[in-house]
Amino acid sequence: MVETGNHRPPPGEAAPPPPPPLGAAWGPLFPPQEQLLHLHYCIHSNPSWVHTSILGFQHYVVMLGTTVLVASTIVPLMGGNNGDKARVIQTLLFMSGINTLIQTLIGARLPTVMGPSFAFIIPILSTISDYSSRAFNTDHERFVYTIRTIQGSLIVSSFISILLGFSKAWGNFTRFLSPVVIVPVVSVAGLGLFTRGFPLLANCVEIGLPMLILLVLLQQYLRRFLPRFQHILERYALLLCIAVVWAFAAILTVAGAYKHVKQSTMQSCRTDGSHLISSAPWVRIPYPFQWGGPIFRASDVFGMIGAALVSSAESTATFYAASRLSGATPPPAHVLSRSIGLQGISILLDGIFGAAVGTTASVENVGLLGLTRVGSRRVVQISTAFMIFFSIFGKFGAFFASIPLPIFAAIYCVLFGIVAAVGISFIQFTNNNSMRNLYVLGLTFFLGISIPYYFWTYTGAPHHGPVRTNAGWFDDMLNTIFSSPVAVAMIVGALLDNTLDAHEAVNDRGIPWWVPFQNRKGEMRNDEFYGLPLDINEYMPTRFLYRS
Repeated sequence: MVETGNHRPPPGEAAPPPPPPLGAAWGPLFPPQEQLLHLHYCIHSNPSWVHTSILGFQHYVVMLGTTVLVASTIVPLMGGNNGDKARVIQTLLFMSGINTLIQTLIGARLPTVMGPSFAFIIPILSTISDYSSRAFNTDHERFVYTIRTIQGSLIVSSFISILLGFSKAWGNFTRFLSPVVIVPVVSVAGLGLFTRGFPLLANCVEIGLPMLILLVLLQQYLRRFLPRFQHILERYALLLCIAVVWAFAAILTVAGAYKHVKQSTMQSCRTDGSHLISSAPWVRIPYPFQWGGPIFRASDVFGMIGAALVSSAESTATFYAASRLSGATPPPAHVLSRSIGLQGISILLDGIFGAAVGTTASVENVGLLGLTRVGSRRVVQISTAFMIFFSIFGKFGAFFASIPLPIFAAIYCVLFGIVAAVGISFIQFTNNNSMRNLYVLGLTFFLGISIPYYFWTYTGAPHHGPVRTNAGWFDDMLNTIFSSPVAVAMIVGALLDNTLDAHEAVNDRGIPWWVPFQNRKGEMRNDEFYGLPLDINEYMPTRFLYRS
């Protein structure tokens, strides 16, 4: 007897159960999770004040590495001495404290530290090159002229971010970023900084490599053998490792291990190689126009405008990562507009106070949220007290700034990797088996890393990018934009995702899940995480609330 499609089991006999989904017989399936479940403290839950203070100090130490690296890179090229470098570091720390308070109180409201941005390095190199051919009485005079020109360029370029933010243009642009685009954009925010990881660590392997190994062992493995100290090691192993390896570096320095080595090795390995402690003043408060009045040159402004656009893109990627690592929902469009507008005000303040570069959200500090599993907003706000304090009392701040950079590089290997992994986690809200999605992801990932690497490699020796025309302002803008992994990934990803079968692949792209989070009233938790404090909304004009 041949079975047909109408065959039914005899009465009283149960129908066979439906076949299990593919793979269910081999292991569990993990449904998508909008919020990470293994955080000890989320955005609006707070540890005790003692733990909050220690964790805040830890955020200060982590952001210090980029601050010192930026100043050490550009100040000598500008003609500045060790005293000038110390004062630039003080100013950068002071402005980081102010800008972080602005963002955490009335900006993105996420636990993100706002620190100096490398996006401004290329236009600054162009300014340095222009002044290198002019005659000055002293190198210090050239330094002052250069930093005053940077001040003027920062002031003008800040209005681009202010306009993009408060006109809602930036928030409207982010609506074109589906989860398929968010994955590579956030991931390259970490992966794109690989040159600040092991290549910088390798400048002093005997310090950097023990730091990396010790951090992984103490923070991930030792806590499993000492369950009573699990939370202590998970949250504070980084500070413990820094203290141990820093002391080891000091012993090598005092013992004379670096007396007969190359100058570059000496600067990387010695604890006194930065000469900051001897050069920093005991007490100094950064003040507006401390280097003199700003100098405005049109040829320098356009490169800074490109840097302002790049820093906006990089902050946006970092905000998405911070939202996931703090247990918040993805930031809505109106919050991103508000935060970028206020970032423009921060860049304006950077120019007024004479900071050497503009500001952006710190990727490494967002990675620290994941390392410690503490996403509390208050912890980051407390860290601003350390930034401002050590920026004013220069000798104390210079003591911590003397930590060798390879130690920071070892930390960045872990923290940047965490941010990259968080970006990958957004893929759970898309169709992973869509060949169309895989194409967009693959090409965006590859070009997001490959193109900036080419631009940075080309820029290294001649101090100018591969784009060279008779219009220097045009060169600086394009070289700056295409030197940023996040900016390239955002451009390529948004272009591909919105032009390749965009309407037919709405579900594959994760749009039904994504849209509610982009609207102010689309998700009930948005106001819980991103609402302004103290009922500020009641005193603001309606047009600034971005109701959408």
